[in-house]
Amino acid sequence: MFRPLDEEKVFKDPVHHSIYVQDATIWKLINTPEFQRLRRIRQLGTTYLTFHGAEHSRFSHSLGVYEITRKIINQFERNGYKDWPQGEKMVSLCASLLHDVGHGPFSHAIEQVFDTDHEEWTCAIVLGQTEINRVLREADEQLPQKVASVIRKTYDKPIVVSLVSSQMDADRMDYLLRDAYFTGVNYGTFDLDRILRVLRPHQGRIVVKESGMHAVEDYLMSRYQMYWQIYFHPVTRSSDIILKKIFRRAVELHQSGYRFEFMLGSLKKLLQGELDVEAYLSLDDNAAFTAFGEWAREKDELLSDLCRRFLDRRLYKYVQLEKMDPELVEELRREWVTLGLHPEYHLETDTVVDLPYDLYKPGTEAGASEKPPILLLDDKDQMTEISAKSDIIRSIAGIHRGKYYIYYPEEPLREKADRLKPYTRELLRL
Repeated sequence: MFRPLDEEKVFKDPVHHSIYVQDATIWKLINTPEFQRLRRIRQLGTTYLTFHGAEHSRFSHSLGVYEITRKIINQFERNGYKDWPQGEKMVSLCASLLHDVGHGPFSHAIEQVFDTDHEEWTCAIVLGQTEINRVLREADEQLPQKVASVIRKTYDKPIVVSLVSSQMDADRMDYLLRDAYFTGVNYGTFDLDRILRVLRPHQGRIVVKESGMHAVEDYLMSRYQMYWQIYFHPVTRSSDIILKKIFRRAVELHQSGYRFEFMLGSLKKLLQGELDVEAYLSLDDNAAFTAFGEWAREKDELLSDLCRRFLDRRLYKYVQLEKMDPELVEELRREWVTLGLHPEYHLETDTVVDLPYDLYKPGTEAGASEKPPILLLDDKDQMTEISAKSDIIRSIAGIHRGKYYIYYPEEPLREKADRLKPYTRELLRL
């Protein structure tokens, strides 16, 4: 059974000022070990190496997503909107709070190396032998399955899913504001209060009152600017590249039978592809940094150099290209070999389209893109996809900016600069 707390709990928050917890189930979920673990996982992974203030955690972000969802539902219920399904508040709040509980340290980098999915880990934690599962079942035996289906986007009420996962959901609204605050930039700011006032439940989905179009334009412009100025930043990409190469080298060494001087049990299971929920939950940023600190003294020079680079912020240098030339890359790889370097570890190409973030994708139906488009509702109850009425959004959605980079360690190449081809020296500015 759901029951209110005897006394409302309040978290002070730099983005939302106050976050209110009124339900006993939500309070218990926050205090589970699995949720508290999110304090030890940075929201923006390696971005702190580019923007030093980006030390905020997935714990604070998850609370923020919960708070925005709570405000949206309260507005729906306060105004008596009939299209909001009664009885879905707790499922929505729990899913919003727990949507990121399956993230690991430097989550997106680890996902790419080990082919894992944080949403599936979230569901495994929600459905597994965990404290979160116990708290959910204590409230309602079916609640874990309902929350997991919201995370998987298979819940039978899409309007609930859209609160957590859509092109204008509580998740995006919080991380844009929060990431802008902690990176010290103004790009991600927008009028959240105005957007919340113009949201409406309509025919099983969440739409925007047409008079609120300009507030949404501001939100999408902020989103566009944050991606290009923060999330796509080439220095952050350099740190991500080194991080992924650390894990790839560790996997390669483990598979070859190399005897590590230091190895955490959970990391060993990760390298072996044998992680269970218990081992996964023991992985956090602290565990990763402990391993990197020890691996920096390993006998394998490649692994130790990569770890020292990451810990000491000696990142790979980069050059931007107008386009990616496979023949050029292959020529550089051959040159790296003649210099005694490792092309697989000392040369990397990168383009922003590989990043785990996406810009606004217009469409007229839910299936037109991975996430349903933003729909405007006029005074005749007619819905229109927003880019059809907004020149600003149509322009943003139509922009395809290609940025291509080559990353490499500057020091060993500078030491061997006299052996480089003149074109290579010019290209790499050595």
